[in-house]
Parts: sequence; structure tokens; C-alpha cells
Amino acid sequence: MIGLASAGLAACVEKGPEGPQITGADPARGLALVESHGCGACHVVPGVDWPKGQVGGPLKGFADRALIAGKLPNQPDVLVRWLRDPPALSPETAMPATGLTEVQARDVAAYLYTLDDQ
Repeated sequence: MIGLASAGLAACVEKGPEGPQITGADPARGLALVESHGCGACHVVPGVDWPKGQVGGPLKGFADRALIAGKLPNQPDVLVRWLRDPPALSPETAMPATGLTEVQARDVAAYLYTLDDQ
């Protein structure tokens, strides 16, 4: 259920001029995790030169999107849960559970929130 937001995470989210900011998360670590976990095998990811996957949607402009995977609200607590275990939130998704820890998912979310349409 999406409505069960983590109170601890919600308290650590700030709205910055560039969109949501996750306090204590590191976008640079998030990019490194995106690279090491092979997210580019399915997605075109800004900052990742290779591979350029075509199975999942491109991630450019992610910070400006209202929805995650076209159906879930693009909110930090939902995004962190999605990054850890997408099928738990949307059983029909092709995106597998990632094995990311909570901290790692927060870092990846912080990176994704740097991706605007500019």
C-alpha cells in the first residue's frame, strides 16, 4: 500500500529549488550505485555512458515527473520503496527487486531527483 509512508523518511525530505532533497542522502553515491547495479541495462540514464537500455523508460527529467512508472506518486518515500522492491508496489512491473538497502535507495533517489529536463 502506497499510503503507508515512513514517518522517519518523510521527516528527512525537504523541498529545494531543484525539487525534493533527501536529507543525508548523496546523489554522487546514488550515481555510483546506478552504475554498479547496471540500471543502464534497462534505462537510458543521464551520467551513464553505457549501456543505453531501451526496456525501461529513460530517466532524464525524472525529478519533474508526477508519477513513478506511470502510476505511483513521485514522492521520496514512495520512490525509496520503489527502488528497493518495485514488484511489492506494482506486481505487474517488469522491474525486479534491486537488493538495495534503505540507505542505498535513498542515495539513488537523491540522484534521480537531480535529473530534470534541462
